[in-house]
Amino acid sequence: MDRRAFLFGTVASLGTALTAVPARADMRRVQLADLRGSLPATDIGLTAGAPDDQSTTLQKAIDKAASEGKPLFLPPGRYEVSNIRLPARLRIIGIEGETRLVYTGGGYLLAGEDATGVTIDGVVFDGANRALSEDAAGLVSFRNVSDLTVGRSEVLGSAGHALSLQQVSGRVSQSKFTGARDAGVWSVDAHGLEISDNTVTDCGDGGILVYRWTVGEDGTIVSRNRVARIAAKSGGTGQNGNGINVFRAGGVILSDNHVSDCAFSAIRANSASNVQIATNQCLRSGETAIYSEFAFEGAMIANNVVDTAAVGISIANFNEGGRLANVSGNIVRNLHKGGPYKDESGLDFGVGIYVEADTTVSANVIDTAATLGLQLGWGPYMRNVIASGNMIRKAGTGIGVSVVEGVGQTMISGNLIADVQAGGIRGMRWADFATDELVEAASGAYPGLILDKNSLS
Repeated sequence: MDRRAFLFGTVASLGTALTAVPARADMRRVQLADLRGSLPATDIGLTAGAPDDQSTTLQKAIDKAASEGKPLFLPPGRYEVSNIRLPARLRIIGIEGETRLVYTGGGYLLAGEDATGVTIDGVVFDGANRALSEDAAGLVSFRNVSDLTVGRSEVLGSAGHALSLQQVSGRVSQSKFTGARDAGVWSVDAHGLEISDNTVTDCGDGGILVYRWTVGEDGTIVSRNRVARIAAKSGGTGQNGNGINVFRAGGVILSDNHVSDCAFSAIRANSASNVQIATNQCLRSGETAIYSEFAFEGAMIANNVVDTAAVGISIANFNEGGRLANVSGNIVRNLHKGGPYKDESGLDFGVGIYVEADTTVSANVIDTAATLGLQLGWGPYMRNVIASGNMIRKAGTGIGVSVVEGVGQTMISGNLIADVQAGGIRGMRWADFATDELVEAASGAYPGLILDKNSLS
């Protein structure tokens, strides 16, 4: 057999094996190599567009593919199903945007548990806004699954979380999560998880949530995602309404995300030690754009762009153990006084950067902050703060520093302050200004306060 005849025979054989695949542009969205040796679900009786529930047929096809060690191919079309269980070592392949599983109600759409090596590629999961059962973690959920891959897929119209991940490792990428009543992606107790290159929009309570039941190392990477229009339908003062929210999870990296139009924070880390929040775009946040709060040790917040928020960046809750941070190289602008609730502390919103303990604030650019460009400390909650080399322009007051009895050392040096309305640097007692201008004041005027080479124009 010559080379031409061999190649022709190979292609012809592959075409015969894939007779269920339409010969149209959809094929460009899936690699032929992905389908070689796969089991077409239509061979088991699954019928695209059938009006009746096909859960039993799809489950049979899944079980057969897993037992034979073959990928399961779902041709383009709409399939009405619910309560589908995924075994280990299963790969489901659809045509991106065309293969649609529609939830018929009565539980959940699809779930996997106590498995390894599960892959879903190119499938749309449509919740049709139908109610989930009380014990359903999400429309699509995985529990205790290692080496999970979800790619080029979409989960929409969930009455709860869109994608729920509990004790999962692997990767969720190049997928869309939209219209969930709760969160787009909810991860709890992950180990080696990456959430990257996804789009999460129009969710009721959260975008991407990285949680742990108890404080501990997590290590999830959340990178290059686009998150937009996240509401807080369940209410509260920050537990809902965040684009990306890390809770109790240590060692998490949040980088290169574009987060916009969230009811509260673009990025919020609560009791999350050793968190890195870097090179993100945070636009039009309803409350604090970037938050590191409560009991944490270690936060790096660097090179982010914050535009339009009630507070730009906040490193808070020294009283709860929150300490040890570096805030550098950020551009923070357009901070307004209107927040999603009334601040009972008496301090208006409109603060550029707020910090409390064991923190350096350097080389940031703060432009247009209605109340304060920098706020250092809150009452006695301030220790070992350095604010140096920052540029503050168009603020109510450039820098407010706590001078309440019992505060720790603070160094304010080399900052350039311009076009402020009520002083360059002023001491504060809680929410009230307690001193006149301190730009030219000598160090030692207040215990622990070091002032050096600041400029006001």
